Amino acid sequence: MGGGGGSGAAGFYDAALQRREAMMGKSGPAALVKNFRVFSIACFACIGGVLYGYNQGMFSGVLAMPAFQKHMGEYDPIDPNASQTKKGWLTAILELGAWLGTLLSGFMAEVLSRKYGVLVACLVFMLGVVIQATSISGGHETILAGRFITGMGVGSLAMIVPIYNSEVAPPEVRGSLVALQQLAICFGIMISFWIDYGTNYIGGTKLETQSDAAWLVPICLQLAPALILFFGMMFMPFSPRWLIHHGREAEARKVLSNLRGLSQDHELVELEFLEIKAQSLFEKRSVAELFPELREQTAWNIFKLQFVAIKKLFQTKAMFRRVIVATVTMFFQQWSGINAVLYYAPQIFKQLGLGDNTTSLLATGVVGIVMFIATVPAVLWIDRVGRKPVLTIGALGMATCHIIIAVIVAKNIDQWETHKAAGWAAVAMVWLFVIHFGYSWGPCAWIIVAEIWPLSTRPYGVALGASSNWMNNFIVGQVTPDMLNAIPYGTYIIFGVLTYMGAAFIWFFVPETKRLTLEEMDIIFGSEGTAQADNERMEEINAEIGLTQFLRGDSGANHGAATGSDTGYGAEKEKGEHYAEHV
Repeated sequence: MGGGGGSGAAGFYDAALQRREAMMGKSGPAALVKNFRVFSIACFACIGGVLYGYNQGMFSGVLAMPAFQKHMGEYDPIDPNASQTKKGWLTAILELGAWLGTLLSGFMAEVLSRKYGVLVACLVFMLGVVIQATSISGGHETILAGRFITGMGVGSLAMIVPIYNSEVAPPEVRGSLVALQQLAICFGIMISFWIDYGTNYIGGTKLETQSDAAWLVPICLQLAPALILFFGMMFMPFSPRWLIHHGREAEARKVLSNLRGLSQDHELVELEFLEIKAQSLFEKRSVAELFPELREQTAWNIFKLQFVAIKKLFQTKAMFRRVIVATVTMFFQQWSGINAVLYYAPQIFKQLGLGDNTTSLLATGVVGIVMFIATVPAVLWIDRVGRKPVLTIGALGMATCHIIIAVIVAKNIDQWETHKAAGWAAVAMVWLFVIHFGYSWGPCAWIIVAEIWPLSTRPYGVALGASSNWMNNFIVGQVTPDMLNAIPYGTYIIFGVLTYMGAAFIWFFVPETKRLTLEEMDIIFGSEGTAQADNERMEEINAEIGLTQFLRGDSGANHGAATGSDTGYGAEKEKGEHYAEHV
């Protein structure tokens, strides 16, 4: 992957990259404060993550409430020894809806914009919650329908919000902002567990006395953050990358300038604007060349293009490698067993000897707290430490916790009453497992899926990675109740072995992506379109329009940069080509 130009050109691009890095400054907390506008917008967009987390955590407590079980019949049996298969459906139907929502949201994010895509997803989510609230009379059928529709909204939010964050963020804080999504999810999970713990007391904790409000209140509370997100998102800016891709360049330049807190003609704004525009134009022309019938950006063409784009992901080695990284990373994230814990924590803690429902809900509440606290370091330092070491260490830690739990359960399964210390040791291992997930696979897996794709395929690439997440999430949610019944300690061995395999996959197969621009990802994955002739032609054009002078910082370069069309692609590509030699 050597540079296409001579050593002089290579030296120039290396110098340009160094100057840009000097302007970018440090990664981490200081950079977040420096980019406060971006930080505040991302915090707001992360309400989508709070919705998702709350929805995930809330239902585990609801499933354990006698008043809810009374309405669900065989779908949530009061007798713990009854068949648990249908209980899996109550939980997993949300993931099935989210899988469908994810696949549709790639098209939605491209046609409507990231901003309006979030608004539509909010409406779908709220409709699902209203349907769930009617299950007091409709029983399990309305819960199933409501959770499926809510899932469609949650799946769309979980896909569009990370894209939006990664596109408004400068490279030096992008990882921290995308990690905020995971922090928001953990916050949602944490408050949901404690709301469940509190509402469980409404009317009493026994079947005879517990009020229906005990489970209706947690379900209906989801409407509050959904409404805040819906109305607040109306005042948020469009993604500058989306604006440029749809020909709204003046607006994009203004948004970039506001996001960075710099003037519109500042060097960093110019450079970022031109890089995005160059990438966008190059990819549009690629579409025009490969699929001339789809060159017009109509809704129908974009709808057809998503299938063409997804098909294209499988057709070249560089793109297929991205597909493997995104889908397999998400496979291992789910088969770490995290959602088995989050969805069925009260049931798991009862099985580990915490027989009382209130005590198991209390232990579940601790899961939420430790997971939230563990995610904070990831948000602050992920851009400094990098993705690979964090993911690998986290996977090794999680897998080891699983194996220890398996040993404790195998030795004490029929004697928890007399071996209470062993039960609490297993509970502590569950908490430690959640800590390892919180700082590693929670935020980092989504960061990788959000940041490895080129602009034209990003919505479809993220959709593919997220659909892998949801489909595996669905399977885990579906099989966990039966697994816990049939193979109590075997469940933990399966999760443990798979998580060790996940550590190996990350270490040997996934490249490090910290502090690269989204456009430079092309180089890391062995980009196409970098033939010698292309590079030479682009060099000529760059010199012609003054982009070369602009990158060198010569006076009068701004005009050339601002008026350049597709020609910026060569500079970015060439700069990236040389950069690849140092990565």
